[in-house]
Amino acid sequence: MNQQIPGAILLTTSLFTLNPSTGQIFTTPSSDSVSIVYEVQGKGTPALVFVHGWSCDRSYWKAQVQTFSQHYQVVAIDLAGHGASGLARKNYTIESFGADVATVVKHLGLKRVVLIGHSMGGDVIAAAARLIPRDRISGLVMVETYKKLGSGRTPEQVEAFVATLRPHFADSVRSLVRSLFVPTSDTTLVEWVATDMSSAPPRVALSAIENSFNYSREITKALEEVKLPTVALNSDNGPTDTTSMQRYGVDVVIVPGFGHFLMMENPKLFNAALEKIIDKLKK
Repeated sequence: MNQQIPGAILLTTSLFTLNPSTGQIFTTPSSDSVSIVYEVQGKGTPALVFVHGWSCDRSYWKAQVQTFSQHYQVVAIDLAGHGASGLARKNYTIESFGADVATVVKHLGLKRVVLIGHSMGGDVIAAAARLIPRDRISGLVMVETYKKLGSGRTPEQVEAFVATLRPHFADSVRSLVRSLFVPTSDTTLVEWVATDMSSAPPRVALSAIENSFNYSREITKALEEVKLPTVALNSDNGPTDTTSMQRYGVDVVIVPGFGHFLMMENPKLFNAALEKIIDKLKK
């Protein structure tokens, strides 16, 4: 299935920079004792668990938390090394991030969840699904994680990319982040994200991105193992190989006109697309 959601005008970025969180904030130790901070709002089943991407944090989902908590219990997590969570982990692997998510789901006693991950977070929710009983998961939503599934990046390709970030980390990340938007993106939002992500601790960020890119060789195994309904919610900033995605049981929904951070670029449009996906997953 490849669906297209019509474009719409941009919304103000003040939603992300001014409005404070109104949820309850909790902390729980992950499987390796690193403190994981997460926010809970609302009531309703299934619970929606939002997982941010590389060098981001739970605030990137603020517009979704505010909207979906009106009808669902919503959980937004800071993965280890990100946001307010602990920094004591030595190696920031996708498996360890998946354990962070599984720990929160278990700690809250959630009986039915939809796992929603942006960018690297899509890998993380697949890893988490390996640790959570299948009958508790309605489905996975991978936002801008993969445009194509297959053999994945080679170790040499991964190392070559990570090597470009090491010498001048902050400048390199700012440049990378800006390239993930489209020409019509709100420049205030672009610079806010670029500044925020480039301020990540290099030790954490370099470990996480190396492990995330290497997980591209593992993701198809994870999807085949968990056998859960999975949807890729992508922008059209770069083509999505729908055939390769469907080969591994992943349906595709395209939101045209936006970049990698479409949930922030146009929350109203993104939320409408996500709501339709959730409605199908919970049946």
